[in-house]
Amino acid sequence: MPAYTPDVLDEIDRRILTHLQRDARMTNAKLAGRVGLSPAPCLRRVRALEAAGVIRDYVALLDSRALGRAVTVFIEIRLDLQVKDRLDILERAIREWPEVLECNLMTGDADYMLRVAVPDVNAYEQFLRDKLTQLEGVASIKSSFALKQVKYTTALPIDTD
Repeated sequence: MPAYTPDVLDEIDRRILTHLQRDARMTNAKLAGRVGLSPAPCLRRVRALEAAGVIRDYVALLDSRALGRAVTVFIEIRLDLQVKDRLDILERAIREWPEVLECNLMTGDADYMLRVAVPDVNAYEQFLRDKLTQLEGVASIKSSFALKQVKYTTALPIDTD
């Protein structure tokens, strides 16, 4: 299987990806019609995109407020030392914490940027005290609370000709 890169994806692959990002529950027959293929070749392309890792997963997007996680906090973490052991300790812990929706190793002032969803400020304080501040190597923590979500998408822009 050849590696898929943006220059290898043809127009039909791009249309498939665009439509699946909008509605991953779409039937193959409906997707095939939208991209101008018959169902069998469309399914083969989707399977090839999955096998190549271009399509990583299919998920349902949930409303955090409806599930009692109305507070979003962005957290910048600086480590005392930027060495492999410190990075590994933090990354292992972060993977285990369900409150952490996203974690990125960064350049710049912070070593890591986290996006955390909690029910309220008290829950965040508990998360901060019981988890973040207990990690070996954490030198500083800077928290910013989101007041309003202006835009949120998981859809990557796909150039279509």
